[in-house]
This record gives sequence, C-alpha cells and structure tokens, in this order.
Amino acid sequence: MPGDPALSNADLVPTTAAQRNWRWYHYAALWIGMVVSVPSYMVASGLIEQGMSAIQAVLTVLLGNLIVLVPMLLIGHAGARYGIPYAVLARASFGTAGARIPALARALVACGWYGIQTWIGGSTILTLLGAAAGRDLAGVPLPLFGIGPGQLAAFLAFWLIQLVFVAKGLPAIRRLETWTAPAKILVCLALVWWALDRAGGIGPIFHAPSAFVAGGAQEGRFWQVFWPALTAMAAFWGTLALNIPDFTRFAHSQRDQMVGQAIGLPVPMGLLALVGVVTTSATVVIYGKAIWDPVAVAGNMASIGMLIGLLIITIDTVSCNIAANLVGAAYDFSLLWPARISYRRGGLITACIGVAIMPWKLLASTNGYIFTWLVGYGALLGPITGILIADYWLVRRTRLVVEELYIQGGRYSYRNGWNGAALAAFLLGLAPNLPGFLHTAAPATFAGISSFWTEIYAYAWFVGVFVAAGSYRLLMTASPEPISREQRA
Repeated sequence: MPGDPALSNADLVPTTAAQRNWRWYHYAALWIGMVVSVPSYMVASGLIEQGMSAIQAVLTVLLGNLIVLVPMLLIGHAGARYGIPYAVLARASFGTAGARIPALARALVACGWYGIQTWIGGSTILTLLGAAAGRDLAGVPLPLFGIGPGQLAAFLAFWLIQLVFVAKGLPAIRRLETWTAPAKILVCLALVWWALDRAGGIGPIFHAPSAFVAGGAQEGRFWQVFWPALTAMAAFWGTLALNIPDFTRFAHSQRDQMVGQAIGLPVPMGLLALVGVVTTSATVVIYGKAIWDPVAVAGNMASIGMLIGLLIITIDTVSCNIAANLVGAAYDFSLLWPARISYRRGGLITACIGVAIMPWKLLASTNGYIFTWLVGYGALLGPITGILIADYWLVRRTRLVVEELYIQGGRYSYRNGWNGAALAAFLLGLAPNLPGFLHTAAPATFAGISSFWTEIYAYAWFVGVFVAAGSYRLLMTASPEPISREQRA
C-alpha cells in the first residue's frame, strides 16, 4: 500500500502477514523486560519514601497497573487487527493532519523518558567504574548542568551505546528482551535476599508502620498521597497504552497480544513493586533512611555480586529504554514528515531531545518524579487515550478503512485534515488539570490557585480520559455522516 507520500513511508504502512509473527510469549517477555527496570522499581520505592507502608505501596502499584491494562488492550486491538502503528491510528480520530498533535505529545513524553533511562544507565556505568577504581568518579558539579564531569561523561557514553541498537531496529530489541528477561528476574531475587539478610528477616520490613498512622510524620494524610500516587501508577504506562499498536501490529493473533500483555504487565509489575518496597524498607532498617534508587543501593554493596547486578541493570536499561520509549517516539516523529523522517531518523531525534532536557533534574526527588513528572504527563496523555478508545470502540465499532488512513481527501481528512471534535475534546480533557499542574510544578509562582483545582489534579489521568472520551462521543454524534459511510464499507 504506497499511499500518499506525505502520509506514508515504509515504517508506517500496515504490517504484512509475514511480519505478524509475535506470539504471546514474545509480548510477555517484552513486558517483563520493560517492567523489570529501574524507573519501575523507583515508582514503588518512591512511595515508601513518601510515607506508605510496604503493603500500601505494593497494592497501589498493582491497582494502578490493572487499571492501565484496560486501555492497553483496547487500543492494542486496533494494531493487531489492522497492522497499523499508533501514529496512523490517531488519524481516524484527529484527522490526517491533526494526528500530528497526539503524535507530538506522545513523542515529547517519550523523549523525557528516554533521557531519564539514559541517565540511569550512565549512573550505573559510573557506579561500576567507581567500584572498580575504589573511589567516587562523579566530580565537582559543573555550572549550568549541576552534575559532575564524570556523571556527564557516563551519561553521554551510555547515550552512544544505545544508538547501536537504534540502528539495528525493532527485531534486535525483541531478541534482547527475550534473552535478558530471566537474568533480570534473578537480579531482583538477589536484591530481596540481600535486603532480608541485612535487615534481619521479613518482620522488621513489613511491620514498619506507614507515616500516615496516628503519631506518624504525616498523620491523617494517606488519601492525600494515595490518589495522586494511584494516578501516577496508571500514568506510568500511559505512554505505552497509547502507542501499544506499534507492538501489537506484529501480533500473530488478537489472542497473542491480549494474553501476552495480561500476563506480562500487572503480575511482574506487582512483583517488582514488592522487590522495590522490600529493598527500600530494608534500607531504612540498615542505613536509617529510605534509599529509593537501586543503583545507589547497589553502590553500597561491596561485592562481586553487586558488580554483576549493575552490569545486568545496564543491559536492561538499553533494552527497556529503546522498547518503551524510543520505538513509539521514532514512529511519531516519522508521522510529522513521512517523506523525510524514517524510523531511524526519528530515533535519533528522540535521543537528541533526551539529552537536551537534562533528565537528572526530574529525578532530584520523589516528589518531582512521581507527582510532577508522572502525574503531569498523565494529564497530557489521558485525553488522547480517551479519544482513541471512544473513536475506535464507541464511534466506529472497531471498523476502519485502512487505505483511507494514508490518503488526502478521504473520510479521515475531515476539514483540511483536522477533526474539530477531537481537538475540542482534547482541550476539554486537558483544561481541568492545567491549574493543578501549574501549582505542582511551580508552587511559588502559582500559589494562588484554589484547592479545588489541585484536588482535581490528584486524578489527572482519570479526569483526562473520561472527560475527553465523553466529549468526543457527544461531539461526533453531531456529524455522523463519515461514520455511516465507514460502517457500510
């Protein structure tokens, strides 16, 4: 299917029958590879640092991932059925030109994640080298950057390592994820063993009360932390919930992608949360404070096991970062200018922006990581999620005319390529969360924003999904003619 050169290239056209060879175990391994990562670990361990008990943190993470699995399967259905990527699927709702907005939004968030993972990978390399040299190699913080020359050099070195895999394409990532998944599970088990051994068993870890109980440091504030934390847990994989068609388009069957994802996402995420909270809770017993970064924890273990574990974390970060962040962003940038930007060029753009955002600033605290970064981009991507689900399932009843997704002037062009209903629904879904985000990101500047808006922001991803989905469905009811033609096709 050649299509219009302005809307198509070799990376955006539907997959062929020969390309649809991913079985359920490929998806399960892919998810295990993406889930068992440092950012996922830090999500759960960050909740301990925020005051939750071990049980509260694990259940919050597990519930959030069960929730986000629903849009993951609903949106992934389109990829498996029609073989199209997310960037093309978005044309059905936003229009052939308007699809650039959700593509760009998803791409920019992916760039932020790519930078965060690259920073983590660079930190792992620096810790490895520091352990070998017997000293701290970070150096004195540089002006403007705020990090030492050793940290910057390790960050850039890891950035270059990943570019090798970018050049090899998606099949190399699938093979890497399949082979490294078991090794990463062993590292997690080793961390738990170390934590239990040093903390004196499971008792001191799970009997430690949360900070929200009577007499605790945050007495009576559990629900004030829980709801934005649950929103952050759902938003954590909200990026993949959007661009999951980039992977399910290779599925051998609908069953393969659904079973593989149902096995690969919530259970491993819950187990990793358990690893994170056990280890982080143990650091409170061992060191007197919560250490939520596993690289920092490993840096305190003077053993050959620590070195092996850090090496596996480094390999894991490469596979997870490219699969979870670069793939989707590369397709999205390709959509912006298909004739000039291929998947590989889109990947290079992603990698460059990931450096420019200086990701170490996002990881400076758990508050910035969970409540500003995760909840913040959930507010941005939630409305897009709601629109895609409403369009595919409620408006079109899973029927698409694929050929017209690649041509100008077809049923998905609307008015000059823009669907006003999708744009209006996107803004309506975004608007309630904007004041709360501004207050959270810059409290000194936006201190006057009322508590009404900050309370809404605690549910940012959910608000965005439901407001945008409902608005889109109502607005599309007013112009059913393109839909009726599609359903007769």
